[in-house]
Amino acid sequence: MVNRPIPTRVPAQPGRAVVVAGTAAACAIALHTAVNLRFLRTPSPSAPDVDEPVTVLIPARDEAAHAETTVRSVLAQEGVPSLTVIVLDDGSSDGTAEILDRLALEDTRLSVVHAPDVPPPAGWLGKPWACARLAELAPGSVLVFVDADVALRPHAIRSAVEMMRQHGFDLLAPYPFQESTGWLERLVQPLVTWSWAAMVPLRWAESSTRPSLSAANGQFIAIDADAYRAVDGHRAVRADVIEDVALMRAVKSSGRLTATVDGSTIASCRMYDGSTAVVDGYAKSLWSAFNGPVGSVAVNALLLGIYVAPAVAAITARDTRTRRIGLLGYAAGAASRGLVARRTGERTLPDALLQPASIVAFTALNVISWQRHLRGSNTWKGRAVITT
Repeated sequence: MVNRPIPTRVPAQPGRAVVVAGTAAACAIALHTAVNLRFLRTPSPSAPDVDEPVTVLIPARDEAAHAETTVRSVLAQEGVPSLTVIVLDDGSSDGTAEILDRLALEDTRLSVVHAPDVPPPAGWLGKPWACARLAELAPGSVLVFVDADVALRPHAIRSAVEMMRQHGFDLLAPYPFQESTGWLERLVQPLVTWSWAAMVPLRWAESSTRPSLSAANGQFIAIDADAYRAVDGHRAVRADVIEDVALMRAVKSSGRLTATVDGSTIASCRMYDGSTAVVDGYAKSLWSAFNGPVGSVAVNALLLGIYVAPAVAAITARDTRTRRIGLLGYAAGAASRGLVARRTGERTLPDALLQPASIVAFTALNVISWQRHLRGSNTWKGRAVITT
């Protein structure tokens, strides 16, 4: 009689539950991304001329490299017969003021306001303070806030205002195309658009006044002037580091409707030029993005669990089943990223395949942001990112 060993059941690996949960979430988000993009609005290049006065407001601080391109693109807008452009030179020291003054001599629609290089009043951050001062000078029934490093297509404002009025939105946030060149830019910048396109239920957000359903980019925002003043404009968000989202939340809280739309065909921006600028730019704001340290830890842990754990398991798991589950989760994450990239004109391959690396980089930027915030060393363009 031959003694045969009794087969024993291999215990499940403790990490498999994380991989399974992460993969399930990645697949669900990929499906939601596809549905979201199906209904994502894009401003039409054939929109009719705007029949109301529009004021474009541009805060500029040390933007000599970009200001002329931005201002000329605004002045070149088509179909906006009643257009006023006001630029605030916010204490620039790099030649921005001289560039703006020269442009103002060429076009009477452009006004330049020079402000001294002094800290904002107590309780204010720099950009909200600049935007608030601009809005005080603005005529017109529509206000359009544009950052000084954004380039607009000739139909950008016409199509944005038409969409806002046609659908009854009081605030429209067309997300510009995010230009990225360096390796860290290519890892991190696509997450800006991907995050809302994949996560925010856009059509629900358009019909809801829930402040939590807000996604905006201060690079380009159009808002009804009466609605802006009714919510107290940038004064209401004067201490918010992420003032664009806060402004949308304020509008929603007042019972008004807003929309986040695909602005990649009407505007573009290279948000940060090089790796150092990427680190400094995200470090100044990420600490405030998730409602405190607990929220920050929770969000980053979820992202790592959904997009990094499956990818790691696909390579390192000891059993075939876990590797296959991990591979599915990794593929779902890459698919979600790729769908958004294809829709918005960003690089699809190989960048979408690096989604796990992008999430790791984003988490590292969160850590740096919190370190600098706790040390009080977060600055942007020579000013401390802290209200007093």
